[in-house]
Amino acid sequence: MAREHDAPVWPHDVRTLAVDVGGSGIKAAVLDSAGVLLVDRVRMDTPYPCPPELFVASIVDLVSTLPRAHRASIGFPGLVRDGRVIEVPSLSRATYDGTADPELAARWHGFDLGHELAHVLDIPTLVVNDADMQACAVVEGSGMEFVLTLGTGVGTALFNDGHLLPHLELSHGPFREGQTFDIALGNVERKRIGKKRWVARVREAIADFDEMIIFDRIYVGGGNAKHLEPSDVGPKGLIVSNQAGVIGGVRLWDVVASSVHHRI
Repeated sequence: MAREHDAPVWPHDVRTLAVDVGGSGIKAAVLDSAGVLLVDRVRMDTPYPCPPELFVASIVDLVSTLPRAHRASIGFPGLVRDGRVIEVPSLSRATYDGTADPELAARWHGFDLGHELAHVLDIPTLVVNDADMQACAVVEGSGMEFVLTLGTGVGTALFNDGHLLPHLELSHGPFREGQTFDIALGNVERKRIGKKRWVARVREAIADFDEMIIFDRIYVGGGNAKHLEPSDVGPKGLIVSNQAGVIGGVRLWDVVASSVHHRI
């Protein structure tokens, strides 16, 4: 997931810097121990092209006006393991709606983002997939819970009885017509085919994921969830606020500690 410091002891008034990274924008805020924003969120457009060094510098610049925090949570739009980036499709493009750039993808692969951000922010830092962080804010902690985020691309997260399961890039699986879920439900396709056809795809995808996972509950969030109605997500579904991407940064620390303990 990420790291930098082992099992720190937090003060009762612990402050968390939460950063939610998306393909189109990066949002950040500092929250108190209850997940309440201490200041208004700050936002910047995601720069393109965005190699790792520019990304780190952009985060530092974005949060420079925010109050000092004890720890940081970063929701990153890609596959991250132990703080290292395995792949990040959105930031491996030279332009927002462009195709993959092999040179950018190579620069991101293996980049130790957890270490770099902990160093420049000078606080313990967790880096996880952005859907995992959003999920921390919305799951109830009972049964198999699935989180689906709809934005530039598609994110997924899985919880079982409140324990965060290892991240799987389920959205990279085949959907139809040679497209993955990530492409077929992504923002570029939504604009190309129109809302009505896109919503139909979302409904079909939710049914497909249910067949694969057999979830007890599904939460649908991300910037494009605003285009959906409650009936679009099915009887086991709930549309959640896009604010969860930041708020989940507080609970992330407890969830990670709990999940690690659960696996021991």
